[in-house]
Amino acid sequence: MFMRLKQKWWPRIAGAVFEFLGVTVGVLLIALGLDLFLVPNKIAAGGVSGLATVFHYLVGVPVGMTMLVLNAPLFIMGIYRLGLKFGFRSLYGTVSLSVAVDALVPYLPVVTRDPLLAGIFGGAMVGLGLGIVFRCRGTTGGTDLAAAVLRSYTGANVGQLLFLVDGMVVLAAGIAFRSWELAMYALITIFVSAWLVDLVQEGISYTKAFFIISEWTEDISRLVLNELNRGATALKARGMYTGVEREVLLVVVSRAEVIRLKDLVYQVDPKAFVILADVHEALGEGFRQYRHQKNSFK
Repeated sequence: MFMRLKQKWWPRIAGAVFEFLGVTVGVLLIALGLDLFLVPNKIAAGGVSGLATVFHYLVGVPVGMTMLVLNAPLFIMGIYRLGLKFGFRSLYGTVSLSVAVDALVPYLPVVTRDPLLAGIFGGAMVGLGLGIVFRCRGTTGGTDLAAAVLRSYTGANVGQLLFLVDGMVVLAAGIAFRSWELAMYALITIFVSAWLVDLVQEGISYTKAFFIISEWTEDISRLVLNELNRGATALKARGMYTGVEREVLLVVVSRAEVIRLKDLVYQVDPKAFVILADVHEALGEGFRQYRHQKNSFK
């Protein structure tokens, strides 16, 4: 009985611990990005942290405490409109980020007073931290929660709502600080942060997808199977100009195999039409297996 319970509960406990550790690492990176780069240089890069930065310089209140106060009504609205959807990891991420931002300030120097460098490096650290938090299925509250609540009322696109909310924060910061240059630096920070979030979520492109249009798909697929030990999928297609139906081969390979596959294709058909595309992530046979924590705590 004990062994059965251990086998059942241990993966859930281990998965939950790993995810909480991941959220903690992400939160620390976000706090460092804010304290080392963004807040000292008055870069309010959207979101609750941007509003907190504005209030910090206008009223003198601590950034972390302001973030917690601003997030509290968002969480109440989120629970009311969406239920306990965001779980304990989100509550933990929001509270711990607010605490970390204020707790680290006395111990950290101001790395640079160049707003461009601060915007780029601060955005990179915040984006990296957010990406890790999201990968561990947590949030830090803020505009992603606000956008989800607004969507429940309006049905609008979340991405558009996020852009709208962040844009309003940047505009307010530009007016409050009487500097449109700082607002423009904040926009740079937002773009850098968003790019890092996507990079952490999707990964660096390490595989390539080939779409091969040829009259010799059978011969090409045989070489792919035998020479590269890769699979090939035949997709039915029809040329709109000629009206001719033919097969399009889809082959996914690693970067090291790109040249070999090109050689194989043009060895069979010098007139083949080939489209090469980046694949951010490939899961399954021949590539990395996805490890899903089915029973991790919410």
